[in-house]
Amino acid sequence: MAETVFSKILRGELPCHKVYEDDHVLAFLDIFPLAEGHTLVIPKEPAPTLDQLSDDAAAAIGRVLPRLCRAVMAASGAAAYNVLQNNGADAHQAVFHVHFHIIPRLGDRGLGIGWKPGRLDDARAHELIRAISGAL
Repeated sequence: MAETVFSKILRGELPCHKVYEDDHVLAFLDIFPLAEGHTLVIPKEPAPTLDQLSDDAAAAIGRVLPRLCRAVMAASGAAAYNVLQNNGADAHQAVFHVHFHIIPRLGDRGLGIGWKPGRLDDARAHELIRAISGAL
């Protein structure tokens, strides 16, 4: 995997504003926050995208992510938040090490989303179900 800013943070070569750490996960404040309390959650296992992360590392994040969301909400006073996770440059990933953003919604501060829904027809749904199930 290519060297990233998160690799350097994990090795202690760059500082971070740590809010949580265990054997598998590190969480720290984003230095370019969309809202106060914007927190990044990363696995210590290096993987550029979520599909390349091991089940164990993914489970470790899954165990702590809800607790971190509660803590960010409590600390920021937010009543709502987004959890964002991008995979690949075309999906707006900028740092190629798996990471989750916990982004509090505070007034007009937080994540802005443009959503352009399409429509799924039944025939295509059945094709997708077969393809996805087959890939598992």
